[in-house]
Amino acid sequence: MINQILIITIAYLIGSLSFGIIVSKLLNLSDPRTIGSKNTGATNVMRTGNKLAAILTLLGDIFKATIVVKISFFFGLNDLEMMQVCLAILIGHTYPIYYKFKGGKGVATALGILLAINWILALSIIFIWIGIFSIWRYSSLAAIIAALSLPIISYFLNEISYIFITYILITALIIFNHRGNIRNLIKGIEPSFKK
Repeated sequence: MINQILIITIAYLIGSLSFGIIVSKLLNLSDPRTIGSKNTGATNVMRTGNKLAAILTLLGDIFKATIVVKISFFFGLNDLEMMQVCLAILIGHTYPIYYKFKGGKGVATALGILLAINWILALSIIFIWIGIFSIWRYSSLAAIIAALSLPIISYFLNEISYIFITYILITALIIFNHRGNIRNLIKGIEPSFKK
């Protein structure tokens, strides 16, 4: 019981590392919480005009989750415990203890979780994101549709029950985190990357 709580706590603390803030400080850029959507994710970091910072943020937010989930597999955690680890990382990213519980929306970190569990599913979600973004140029719309596709694709891949439930919860959290974007999309005022 103690080990389980310790592992989940560590997962949350690692998830709370915001690479958008870390990278921006290292490169002497504006704090992403003060620009654009005031979000710490790679999309908002891109609004600083520094592509390297956005790429490093994306990779950091992805692989912090991949590494934690991969390591957790070696501890022989049961299905429920693995679900809790995955959600702890994602909640940490969204509500980081180091940054007054104001973090990212969880898309990159969710992708990192997928890469650790099922890389085929992860690639499918990436292709959906790229496809939607290429057509409409809205990062938020691409993220929302990709998130909604997650449990559907997982179902057809016959994922075992705890993973399928985990994906539903991940989707729910990502959609919740994008509620403001959804309102903006409906109103037609959502910022895009159209040229």
